[in-house]
Parts: sequence; C-alpha cells; structure tokens
Amino acid sequence: MTDVDESPELAPELIVVTGMSGAGRTTAANVLEDRGWYVIDNLPPQLLVAMADLLAKQGIENRESVPKLAAVVDVRSREFFTDFREGLDHLRDEGWRPTVIFMDATDEALVRRFESVRRPHPLQDEGRLLDGIQREREALRDLRATADILIDTSGLNVHQLSSKVREFVGGDDGPALRIAVMSFGFKYGIPLDADLVFDMRFLPNPFWNPQLRPHTGQESIVADYVLAQPGAKEFLDRTLSLLEPMTAGYLREGRSYVTLAVGCTGGKHRSVAMAEALADRLNSREVKSLVVHRDLGRE
Repeated sequence: MTDVDESPELAPELIVVTGMSGAGRTTAANVLEDRGWYVIDNLPPQLLVAMADLLAKQGIENRESVPKLAAVVDVRSREFFTDFREGLDHLRDEGWRPTVIFMDATDEALVRRFESVRRPHPLQDEGRLLDGIQREREALRDLRATADILIDTSGLNVHQLSSKVREFVGGDDGPALRIAVMSFGFKYGIPLDADLVFDMRFLPNPFWNPQLRPHTGQESIVADYVLAQPGAKEFLDRTLSLLEPMTAGYLREGRSYVTLAVGCTGGKHRSVAMAEALADRLNSREVKSLVVHRDLGRE
C-alpha cells in the first residue's frame, strides 16, 4: 500500500474513491473534479468496465485524449467486492491504470460526523449507529487491505483532507485556483457572485472622448489610454500585491474558484481594459484566470 505522501511519478488514468461512509469520499471527489478529473459519483462497481468501454465506443482511442476519470464507488457487500476486483483486473488488461483510494476514519470520528449531520448510517437499519459502521467496516475489510492508497481522515478537517488529496493528484497540470475577473457597469448593478469588487471610476472616462467613445476596453486604443492614466499602473501593482497573500490563503483553505469584479459606469471602457490587464498578470502555475465582460455591448 502506498502512503498518501508518496505520489506516483505518473498520475493514473482512473482513480476509484471508496471507503467508509462519512470518511470523506465526497470531499475527495470534489477535489478531483476541481483538478480537471471527470468524476462519476455513486457508481456501482459492476459498471466500472462499462464506463471505460463507453469512452472507447465514443471513439476516444488515444490515451492522451481520454479524460482523467474518477469514480466514487460504494462497496458494502462481498458480492460487490468480487465484481469490483474482477472489474479492476479487466481494466488493467485493457491498458488502464486504476488506482484505488480508500477513505477511512475511526469509529469515534464517524459517529461524531453522523451525529453532527443528524443522519443515520446507510447500514444502520433498526440498530445503533455504531452497528451500521461495524457492518460496513467488515464488508470493506478486504478492500481496505488491497487498496493502493489509504487516507485516514480521523483528525482532518475538510480543508486538510482536500490538501491531502491534492498532494496525490499533484502531477495534474491543471491550476489549483481559478480566478474569474469580471468587468461590469455599476449602473447595471454589482455582480451578486463577486467575492471582491474594485471601482475604476477614479480614472478618467473614455466615454467623454469622441475618438474613444465607440471603442471598447478590449481595443488597444482604449486600453492604452486607460492604463496610461495617473494611478492606473499603481492600482494594478498594488492589487496584485494585495491578491498574493489572499491567493495563498485560498489555496491553503482549498478554495478553487474566486470571482473578482472590476466596475466602471457602463462596463465598456475602464473596467474592461483593467479586467483584461489584471487577468493577464494573474495567470501562474497555480492560478488560472478567465475574463468575463458582463455588460459589454449593453450600451
């Protein structure tokens, strides 16, 4: 069994997330999805092979073109376990590299988590919560012993668990954080999904320049004008400096998506030019920016 801190040189083509109910399977699946994996939740183990065959039938034969797949499998009976092992063997025979991640936690931690959400254990039936946990642990005993990676989540909060899973998929080239830089016009309202809002109305408005009015901030004639104004460069530099510790904090906390809104009066000139400039400078190995011009074209 591989320790979670010892990441393989090559990321597997197929990850199967399984383990105890309440041990963090959903959190692991969310991290994989944020990292660009195609995640199928609550997949019966008998359908593992069918899932891979479906991709092949869609004409995706080149392994470099096959999406990275992750399946969350809930295995609770010995019959399922037999089908699960046979399915993994079949996938290996066809050239896949399935890796099984088993999520586990102590009985005490699982009881505490189920009680906090006030839901019964799936195998509890008419018995106690602990009875359901013991039934599931017994059903998964063999699978736990043969898993490739074991993650004990007993002492981990959701952010620490997310970090552990990200360590394993660290070979992924995808960014850990996506920042959407959205331009908008204040006269149309502040975006409801904005995490941060910046006001560009401290800069001269190109609208009052007849030569610039018909153009947008996406065009160099306007962008060069906006960025040449007093305070524009300072705003860019200081905003990027402000975002550095925030970005580091978002990554530590497992935040995967942030919306940064940049506004001006109509969302056509200043905010558009500044959003483009910010997004261009924000791109890095761990951060990918995308630009959204919410109100461009409304005037």
